[in-house]
Amino acid sequence: MSGTAFETIAGLVHARAGIVLGADKSYMLDTRLGGLMREHALPDLDAVAAKLRGPASERLAAAVTEALTTNESFFFRDGKPFEHLRRVLPRLAATRPLGHRLRVLSAACSTGQEGYSVAMVADALGLASRLEVVGTDLSTDVVRRAREGVYSQFEVQRGLPVQMLVKHFKQEGTQWRISPAMRALARFETGNLLADLRPLGTFDVIFCRNVLIYFDASTKTRVLSALADRLAPDGVLYLGGAETVLGLTTRFASVEGERGVYALSHTPVLGSVSA
Repeated sequence: MSGTAFETIAGLVHARAGIVLGADKSYMLDTRLGGLMREHALPDLDAVAAKLRGPASERLAAAVTEALTTNESFFFRDGKPFEHLRRVLPRLAATRPLGHRLRVLSAACSTGQEGYSVAMVADALGLASRLEVVGTDLSTDVVRRAREGVYSQFEVQRGLPVQMLVKHFKQEGTQWRISPAMRALARFETGNLLADLRPLGTFDVIFCRNVLIYFDASTKTRVLSALADRLAPDGVLYLGGAETVLGLTTRFASVEGERGVYALSHTPVLGSVSA
């Protein structure tokens, strides 16, 4: 693969998804794009890049972007955010009118485990009837899987407590299907964090975890600003444990004693908030 081909592909993914592919990630291209090259009868990555630079390349561009997007997810990932959510949801419910839905955004939702984890937390709190989860992801394939709510034995063993598996899933051969009641609480759609998020509405809670790590600083700032616009004044933002807003925006401040939990600046959430 020529340097020009790598620059073309990396530039495309950055423009469409905000993801930064450094030269040290060039090895990923052959692995991730192999099936796509066979599908499009392209002999190598130079041919992929050449076609991307030509007319009528939208279908290929979308497929390349999707193939190079990381879709790692599992139920109740990292644990701590969901422990915090168990304390936050009742407080939010108490301050909202009875007819108000508690809206939760699962950004870069992958195959839906995060969104369904939120639904199971709300159910355990008796708040399922007031919950609406919206999951968005660039990948049409993972959004389709999230909507189906069907997971392998391996996937349900990653983070999902046995009692929740028994309560909320039905075994179908070697797979497990989430219950209609839980599936009804979440909707999943294709979406790009770099696009206009206003049509999604306002959210009481936003999960955007392990996403910013793939962006450069300016893209991180842009995404955080868009999320701040979509968060209720007393809402909560969850980032990944290795992610931070420091040096990127002053619109969010960390919730004291909670790693990866943020509120809008000067808005106390379950304790004092520190910048």
